Amino acid sequence: MSEACIITVAITGAVPRKEDNPAVPVTPPEQIESTHEAYEAGASLVHIHVRNEDQSPGSDPEKFAEIQEGVMKHCPGMIIQFSTGGRGRELSQRGAMLGLQPDMASLATGSVNFPTSIYENPPDFVDQLASTMLQYDIKPEIEIFDVAMLYNAASLVRRNLLATPVHVQFVLGIPNALPARRSLLEFLISELHDVLPDATWTAAGVARHQYTVNEWCLELGGHCRTGLEDNIKYDRDRLASSNAELVTKIVEVAGEFGRRPATPQEARQILGLRMAA
Repeated sequence: MSEACIITVAITGAVPRKEDNPAVPVTPPEQIESTHEAYEAGASLVHIHVRNEDQSPGSDPEKFAEIQEGVMKHCPGMIIQFSTGGRGRELSQRGAMLGLQPDMASLATGSVNFPTSIYENPPDFVDQLASTMLQYDIKPEIEIFDVAMLYNAASLVRRNLLATPVHVQFVLGIPNALPARRSLLEFLISELHDVLPDATWTAAGVARHQYTVNEWCLELGGHCRTGLEDNIKYDRDRLASSNAELVTKIVEVAGEFGRRPATPQEARQILGLRMAA
């Protein structure tokens, strides 16, 4: 039997703009529609950012609530994950929406250089976000932009700020951070099994690395992330027409690796999440 693979769709992010690709969904109704299309294509988890009116990264809990409500209505059982990422947002704003109690939220466990800025996650801030997620029964997705962040996650477990089993995402291909190298991903997986032996994992390949990293994940037993947040192109020749198109590309190749898209119910079971009402 083929093994289920959770496909995460990162629908908009903080960087791609409609000027880059008209398919990028920005408003809550656009994001709900794009998520539904990706859900129908085979995605079982959606990673959500919100935007301000000028398309800059936003923190408005009302927009998160609108998207959450729409996804729950139109995509039964889909796992909802909020971003607490830092581009364009103050530290004090980044967890403002966690009271909405999504299924999951992203949690970067350290700081790292990005191409033109520092992605700042001070230790006390990481502890604060982790504590808030525990309070609201939100499962963190640990974002690994640098190797040290994996060991920081293990420290959170030891200090009872992070419940097990842990779910991590290795982010590959951002300049100044982890490069998109298969040997590096294999090392990270080995270290994950050593320090967090019951953890699940996925990997995100940025820009031109997205599909290659998807294939590595399928082959190595992990889960996949795709979407216009990470790559606005289907391939080197043309823009992606939608998030659903990028999801479909994984679904079409999964069988070659003995994999298939997980249903939302299977994805919740794999990640140890409560079943949807």
